[in-house]
Order: sequence, then structure tokens, then C-alpha cells
Amino acid sequence: MAFVRRKGNSFYLVHNVRRGGKVRQLHLARLGERARITDAVVKEVSKKHPFVELNWRALREQMNNQVDVADASSPAIQKLVASLRELNLELADLFPPLLRISETPTVARELLVQLRLLQSTLQVKLTQFDRKRGRFSNATLRMHGR
Repeated sequence: MAFVRRKGNSFYLVHNVRRGGKVRQLHLARLGERARITDAVVKEVSKKHPFVELNWRALREQMNNQVDVADASSPAIQKLVASLRELNLELADLFPPLLRISETPTVARELLVQLRLLQSTLQVKLTQFDRKRGRFSNATLRMHGR
């Protein structure tokens, strides 16, 4: 049975195997500071360990339910909020004239593509939170002064 294990600041996907009467942990993949099972992780593990059968759906559901966004003291939430604040400050300092003086138009185009992607992602996430009943929709209402 595979599971996610935290070691230091990183998460790892591990699987217990029995060899010679002893249980050993087989490290399948390093998931990073925030445990995410992406398609790339699935592909990498399937390629490196083709004989290990994993329930990817269950593992992903376990990871999705791991972070409680209502727990303000959660290290994951605190880090996410700090990252969002930092991103907001970085974006506030970005002005269109900086894009024109960029050495290559490719850099400016890539930046605009990433900003549009961020805008789309934010819209999807805000819509998801607005649809939720209970604590998330109440937080949205309080933010808008309703």
C-alpha cells in the first residue's frame, strides 16, 4: 500500500514491500514541499516501478483532503497566504513599460501568457469558492461587506 510520508520539509510517495521477512520502504517519488500527485509523478513512478500497482485516484483524493483551508494556523495555509501576498507585491511593481524595454519580445509574450493563465486560474478558483456553501461563501460575503 502506497502512502505519502513527510521527511523534513518535503513529502515523498512511498510503498512498503516485504523482502526477506522484513518490511522496507520503497521511495517512489519526491513530491516536494506541498504533496501533489501530478500526471508527471504518475508517469515517472509508472515508468520506474512498473510492477507496483497504485490506486492513483485514492492517493490524489487523500492529498486533496489533506489541506484544510479553514485552519488559519495550518503551515500550508500560512505559506500559501504568504506566497499570494508576495505575488501581489511583485505584480504591483510590474508596469507595461517594463515589458517594452525587455531585451526580447519572447520574454514579454511569455510574461503576458503567464499573467493571463493566472487570471484564468484565479477566476476558476474564485468561482469554486463562491459555489461552496458554508464557511467559504460566508468569507466571501464578509469580504464584500454583505
